[in-house]
Amino acid sequence: MELAKNCVDVGLFTNRLDEMRGFYGERLKLPFEEMLPLGGGARQYRYGLLGSVLKINHSREPAPERPAVGYRRLIIADRRIPIPMELTDPEGNAVRLVPNGQGGIEQIGIELAVTNEADFHRFYGEGLGAEQTGERSYRLGQTLLSFTHDPKVRRAERSTSGDPAQVMMSMRAPGFRYMTIQVRNVDAEHARLVGMGFWEGSAPRTLGEIARISFIRDPDGNFIEISQRASLTGALPKD
Repeated sequence: MELAKNCVDVGLFTNRLDEMRGFYGERLKLPFEEMLPLGGGARQYRYGLLGSVLKINHSREPAPERPAVGYRRLIIADRRIPIPMELTDPEGNAVRLVPNGQGGIEQIGIELAVTNEADFHRFYGEGLGAEQTGERSYRLGQTLLSFTHDPKVRRAERSTSGDPAQVMMSMRAPGFRYMTIQVRNVDAEHARLVGMGFWEGSAPRTLGEIARISFIRDPDGNFIEISQRASLTGALPKD
């Protein structure tokens, strides 16, 4: 996978915007970057995350409660602390701060709970082209992706592809819900992943002058946004 940015972004949804912004912006001191209107009364508040972006999505209509998906913990390297710190944000998401370099994390890590580890080895290693760094961990750019089997996790039923708006609505519920990988050519990467038999969430679409995006779903159905952002790659192809 040809990355346009050497870090993976993290997306969440919240009904507690002010508290979440206070936690990530004021308590964790993540720098606020910008607010993007998403349409339909939804907004995305973007915070810098050591090269990644934390995307806090909020809508004027409350997000419905839905079962948790596989994204279980965000780990952030922090040069200011001597020992790990376990935190919980206002929506109940697990956040761990670790001394820089501990556990191989020098930027951020994303932990998932999965139904079948072998399927995720193929997805991360062959599909995403990530470098295996441990028995259950891979590095994609600077970001460490790790997973462990959890018998309580249930694999989503395979569904047909939708458009990006439908995908965002289907994800919309409090909690970590997706990650974003910035690439040089979203059409080529999307076609390659679908050609390998991976699950299509949404075919590539161009969103104005900002980005061309698609969604792929991992073996359990968790969403991964594949994005070609104009600010990183230049002019975008049209639909």
